[in-house]
Amino acid sequence: MDVTSDHPLFAALRPEAREAPESGIVEVFNYGRGRPGLIPMWAGEGDLPTPDFIYEAAVRSLRDGETFYTAQRGIPELRAALARYHERTYGRSFVEERFFVTGGGMQAIQIAARMVAGPGDEVLVPTPAWPNITAAIAINGAAPVEVPLSFGNDGWTLDLDRLFAAATGRTKGIFINSPSNPTGWTATADELRAILAFARTRGLFIIADEVYHRFYYAGARAPSFHDVAEPEDRILYVNTFSKNWAMTGWRIGWLSTSPALGQTIENLVQYSTSGVATFMQRAATVALDEGDPFLNLQVDRARTGRDIVCAGLARSGRARVSEPAGAFYLFFAVDGEDDTRALALRLVDEANIGLAPGTAFGTAGNGFMRLCFASRPERIEEATGRLVAWLRKG
Repeated sequence: MDVTSDHPLFAALRPEAREAPESGIVEVFNYGRGRPGLIPMWAGEGDLPTPDFIYEAAVRSLRDGETFYTAQRGIPELRAALARYHERTYGRSFVEERFFVTGGGMQAIQIAARMVAGPGDEVLVPTPAWPNITAAIAINGAAPVEVPLSFGNDGWTLDLDRLFAAATGRTKGIFINSPSNPTGWTATADELRAILAFARTRGLFIIADEVYHRFYYAGARAPSFHDVAEPEDRILYVNTFSKNWAMTGWRIGWLSTSPALGQTIENLVQYSTSGVATFMQRAATVALDEGDPFLNLQVDRARTGRDIVCAGLARSGRARVSEPAGAFYLFFAVDGEDDTRALALRLVDEANIGLAPGTAFGTAGNGFMRLCFASRPERIEEATGRLVAWLRKG
């Protein structure tokens, strides 16, 4: 039973809890869930299940009786595998003490937000942005300050002067999600270097969400703060196993930063989830050590999906499209459709496809729609055909 806003129990809650927004993505998901034949493209996941070699490691762990409490920072084997993965990816050495296992990327974001800002503080967030980012900051009592990206002939761009001008004496951090969900905007190395220099000058933390760093279409990976930062810079890297290795339902991720912050992170894990189940960590270890071929397959499928949907919508005559440099979403506008929340609900009813409304991603997302193209080509072809047919009919 839903509780209305005038219920006395609701009124007794803390404001941060009462004001937590409903996810606009989940609203459409709930509206369309269970529709026969509907093609869901509203969520940030592909259509492949976790591969056998990963989940079999979890099964072995369960059979071996690894069902007890676990290390709060993560089992040593997984932390070592994270260091190896980063060494392969970034071409330099990493110590395993930098890595902390979390209950998904979302818990990593929540912990980072708690470490950086609280009541009266501000965190700068380029938007459109995944709504969970701003919500995690606000639920902690801090204020997310939206800094809109611009959409033009060059796609989505971030005006660094505008970002820096948004900082005040209350600013404690900058949240950078690159490649971006939902726009696909990807910071260049020079942009990351400039943001880091500003943060150093002002004594700010950077929360670096590089979840989509391997879903980059101009190279093996996207530019990273790892390329420009020193080990003791004030950077909290948040990441997840969800996207690269098709493990969205597992809820396991990691946070990376200076080992000097290790006890604080361990405490925050202890007092929230008390650690991630060992069998899940065994699976994650195998994903890191043996999952590169599967990850490359995922990226290739996403690239194909991107090409299909961009070409299709460009021919529709009604969509404004810019090919994303990274991640696996197309964030596009439809001429004549300003209320994209209503549009998302109509597309469920009239085209039998599920997209996320841009209104879910902050005020800078108004007028846009997000489509996830991380699926098999024939599914993307069918969904694109339905969408283009609906656009032409309208």
